[in-house]
Amino acid sequence: MPLPPGQLAEIEAAHAQPPRAYHNFGHVQALLRHHRDVVAGPGWRQPREVALAMLYHDAVYEAGRGDNEARSATMAREAIARWLPDAGVDVGRVATLIELTARHGSLRGEELDADAALFLDSDMAILGAPPAVFDAYDRGIAEEYRGKVPGFLFRLNRRRFLKGVLAQPRIFFSDFFHARYDAQARENLRRVTG
Repeated sequence: MPLPPGQLAEIEAAHAQPPRAYHNFGHVQALLRHHRDVVAGPGWRQPREVALAMLYHDAVYEAGRGDNEARSATMAREAIARWLPDAGVDVGRVATLIELTARHGSLRGEELDADAALFLDSDMAILGAPPAVFDAYDRGIAEEYRGKVPGFLFRLNRRRFLKGVLAQPRIFFSDFFHARYDAQARENLRRVTG
């Protein structure tokens, strides 16, 4: 769905504040590539809503804060009302998808419909990227937390998070992403968690 140029500029500007090493507009573009892959594969039930959730899910991002997702969902609601008032977008669905990203680590696949599973998997697909791309992501996350959390605490929590992901029977909720990325994700996670 093409967006008004002003809306797109607003989204890009949001992803530059504060300066981000990973959760920037490049991350959004990676998710939009996954969106196209799903269109060509299993498909989306609500493709516009998922695309908008991808555009806004990290619009507000301050490392270490617990309300980024809620604030991003609010921004999405307000922006869609302002920029796309007559487009027939299910704004509640967009906000719900964004808010789900706050609970990614605690969700079970049976709690999610197909679009939600594929959306969350798109966000986590970086775990199954080629090693050099994964390593750049890992460095980017560390850079975003630098100065926000003491280094030793970040490393401890980051390792605990990645080991927890690796311990899950399935890293990805959907069969589509599981088949594509699980093996490489496990290899990356084993390598960085030792």
